[in-house]
Amino acid sequence: MSAAYRNALDVIAAVEPGVAGAIRGELADQRASLKLIASENYASPAVLLTMGTWLSDKYAEGTIGHRFYAGCQNIDTVERLAADHAKALFGAEHAYVQPHSGIDANLVAFWGILAHRVESPALAAAGARHVNDLSEDDWETLRKALGDQRALGMSLDAGGHLTHGFRPNISGKMFHQRSYGTDPETGLLDYDALRATAREFRPLVLIAGYSAYPRRVDFARMREIADEVGAVLMVDMAHFAGLVAGKVFTGVHDPVPYAHVTTTTTHKSLRGPRGGLVLCQREYADSIDRGCPMVLGGPLGNVMAAKAVALAEARQVAFADYAHAVAANAVALAEGLVRRGVRLVTGGTDNHLVLLDVSTYGLTGRQAESALLDAGIVTNRNAIPRDPNGAWYTSGIRVGTPALTSRGFGPQEFDRVAELIVGVLTDTTPSSTSKAKYDLPPGTAGKTRAAAAELLTAHPLYPGLDLA
Repeated sequence: MSAAYRNALDVIAAVEPGVAGAIRGELADQRASLKLIASENYASPAVLLTMGTWLSDKYAEGTIGHRFYAGCQNIDTVERLAADHAKALFGAEHAYVQPHSGIDANLVAFWGILAHRVESPALAAAGARHVNDLSEDDWETLRKALGDQRALGMSLDAGGHLTHGFRPNISGKMFHQRSYGTDPETGLLDYDALRATAREFRPLVLIAGYSAYPRRVDFARMREIADEVGAVLMVDMAHFAGLVAGKVFTGVHDPVPYAHVTTTTTHKSLRGPRGGLVLCQREYADSIDRGCPMVLGGPLGNVMAAKAVALAEARQVAFADYAHAVAANAVALAEGLVRRGVRLVTGGTDNHLVLLDVSTYGLTGRQAESALLDAGIVTNRNAIPRDPNGAWYTSGIRVGTPALTSRGFGPQEFDRVAELIVGVLTDTTPSSTSKAKYDLPPGTAGKTRAAAAELLTAHPLYPGLDLA
């Protein structure tokens, strides 16, 4: 493995040494940092090597067996393998593995739902088989119908995602959007309030899933609410797909049996390449498969191949062990923080992430994020419910356990990580004139980096990989 990467870097350096240096630097930085960003992980060498192949040189618009270019038999093979692995892993009726990212997966899902629920009846009424066959009057009627649709998703400060209907994102421009939140006292989803909002708003799409909500969701109840108001239930499980794949989330906490359409990224807790995929019930398959050219450009054959490899890895027993360790480590991290006086949103976690309220230290999320980075702890600032500092400076820090669990960290190490986090937050002094500036004593930063180095040395990243 070392020889393969050294040779590859030599080839890159011969053309652009700056890129080769950045690649080496990224590996060094990741080896030397406590990576606690909940949406990041470490892909296996097999996944990484798969992406660096000549499969990237082939255009393959369309779907398996129905391409707009000739000579796509090998792309068909890797796309079929990825889709088959996804269906088997998640128990899905259909899988579409072309999306380049999570937002692309959500866009494919949104437009697939619109096509299935709005476009198809309009075509039938006009006696047309394709939108290109519609008259101008019919097309105007269809465009108006598309523009009148409504979506109901989790609010950003409660843990939702930008792609769930917020105006800065394209999803907020596609739909008339409304948000549901969490209970002001507990921070937990209030299903009764959600039901009341759905009854009043009557959305076409009810969006479930989150990027910063530290608890499980009852998807059976979400489906009941969707059915009651005639909505399509779409679940974005980008953050917790690995916990679904590893059978940490089962029963009503597994979204796939309940959602009409489920989207995810393939990195994060799933530990694959950066990309997305869409799972759906069979009745939506034709509409979802129109993702290219409806939303997407040419499929990335090398990344679809890497998805196939990662999904094959996720079907192994070892991945289930990993997923359960991710959840157990998150509990250990949360308990370690609470024991040391940190306020957590919802008081804890039962998934892979923990959300800290750093306002109790007099800090904004941006100040805390930067101070922790100075000390070798990589996190990201995040809004908390009803955040007075908004989405840029925030009052929270989001931390997650997938990446360090991949390195072999266990509950004892995560308790030590909690101790290091609290030490940095306690010693950080906020500026009185800026929500971004702060002061962290060099001694604290140095001591924390040394302690982190001890933990990281005991659990090396890509052991055996030597680029010297």
